Order: sequence, then structure tokens, then C-alpha cells
Amino acid sequence: MNIGSLKLENPIISAPMAGISDLPYRLIMKRHGASLVMSEMISANGLFFNGKATRALLSSRPEEHPVGIQLFGDDAERLAEATTMVEEAGEMIDLNLGCPVRKVIRTGAGAALLKDPVKVGRIIAAVRRATSRPLTVKFRSGWDQDSINFLEIGRIAVAEGVDAVTLHPRTRAQMFSGKADWDQIRQLKKALPVPVIGSGDLFSAETVKTMFDQTDCDAVMIGRGGYGNPWIIRQSLELLAGQPITKPSIEERFATARMHLNLSLEIFGPHKTLGQMRKHLCWYVRGMENSADFRSGINQTRDIAEMRQHLENFFTYAS
Repeated sequence: MNIGSLKLENPIISAPMAGISDLPYRLIMKRHGASLVMSEMISANGLFFNGKATRALLSSRPEEHPVGIQLFGDDAERLAEATTMVEEAGEMIDLNLGCPVRKVIRTGAGAALLKDPVKVGRIIAAVRRATSRPLTVKFRSGWDQDSINFLEIGRIAVAEGVDAVTLHPRTRAQMFSGKADWDQIRQLKKALPVPVIGSGDLFSAETVKTMFDQTDCDAVMIGRGGYGNPWIIRQSLELLAGQPITKPSIEERFATARMHLNLSLEIFGPHKTLGQMRKHLCWYVRGMENSADFRSGINQTRDIAEMRQHLENFFTYAS
């Protein structure tokens, strides 16, 4: 799997997700086999105004590379300027044309851009001129069911020089409800000469293989399916290679959850870790016996020592 000059070891990519794909999360996904990890979406305006919180999203470590940097905004020249500011932080630039969240939409960015294909073209062209790095775009099917235009957006992106595209086949109006229409990924793959990356409803190795089989996509991007489940990468690669799936043991679950907690503490310190890791630790025990009690307890922890003790107690008695 190649994206322009970027050569990937396998076709499994970890998605950009606001509030999720921070440095500790990316390190976990990389250690479990992701060929490419993506940053949280980074505001071009935040970079322009030298926002401290925005800059912090670019924090990286050598072992996570290659890493893609995802930018969002609604102004072509500002996005081009942002690209020059961040291109040394990663091996690839990705433009967000798909975020459905209201606070992003009301700025004219994310999925709101799907309503203006001409503007999309101007933005991609400006960013393409600003960098020689591999360039991709991630977008949705359209704004709503009455304005499905993913094929048009894909063709514009290719015409303006992108090296690959990622499609999440839901409209903005759908948010994350309903079912992703994988046939749209198949249609896009048939229509474009660049690699097409599929996204949406990938919650198991079986669904990953089915997406490849049904759409002929070049790679898949794991989003919500990776929450507390980095083993989905290994299992997908095993299944794609015709091998039996290896399920994580209780010991492996515990070791990974503890590693994630330690990485977060090392990188962010105790205050942010306490807030950030509650959701991750709850995801790591999903489906296990007594997980409901664990979630209740972990969400009431008041410091890291208590959080760590709660985690250790749960796995000591897990079976």
C-alpha cells in the first residue's frame, strides 16, 4: 500500500479522531501493527493564531512514524499556510472534509465544505501547491441524502493532485447513525485512479475483511472499532493472510490498558490523564464480566493512584 511516495507496511490505518487519537493512543495503535497513525484534527486557524492547545496536538515521538497530520479549516490560503507549518511533523497531510460536529460545521469547515465543491477544489489546489508531502482528503458521502456528491468530490480531489482519498460513506446528516453504505466505497474505487481508503462500521477483523472483499478498497481506516481494541489490527492482518485470529488474553488486555495509562501519565501528567483515561479504560474492559461495576468505579476515581488500583483490582479477579 503506497500513498504517493509513502510506502506502508500493511493496509490498516488508524483514523484521526478528535479527543481520541492523541499521542498515547497513536503509540498503542502503532505498537499493535497500524502501518499509519493519524493525528487528531488540527485547526488551521489555531495554528495561525499560535494557539498553545493546537500546537500541543503536534506532539510526537519517533516510534509512531509514519504519522499523518490532519488539518481542518475553510480558507484555502490559511490551510496552505498551516500545511507549511506542520509538514515537518509528519509524513503525510490529510484534509478533513467530513467532520459532522456542529462547532466545526458552523465555521464552514469539515463536512460543511461538501456543500461547495468549487471551494473544495480551491482548498486542495492551494494545499497541493504548499507541500510536496503525500496529500489525502477524508470526506463523507455528502451533506444529506438529497445531496450525495462523493464521486464529484473524489474527482475534484484527484484533479487537484491528491495521492489518495478516504471515504466514510455516511452523510453529514446521518452523523454516526444508520449503516455505512460500503457500496459507495466500491463506486469510488472504480471511478478514481488513486488509492481509496474505506472507513465506517469496522468493529471486527471480519468486518475489515468483508469491506476489502466487497469494495476492492486499497486500505481501511479503523476508527471507533479501535476503542479499547487495538487487537483489531493484528486480527485483521491475520484474517487477511488466511490465518486463525488470535484473541487477546486477559493478561494482554491488562498489560495494554496499563501501558496506555502509563503513556498518558508520562506525556500529559496526572490531571489530564485522570480525565482522558476514564473512557479508554472503560473501553478496554468492554464485554468482560463485571465491566459495568468497573465503569462505575473508574468514573469516580479521584487521583491516578486510585485509578491504577481500581484497574489492577479488576484484572486480578477477571476470568
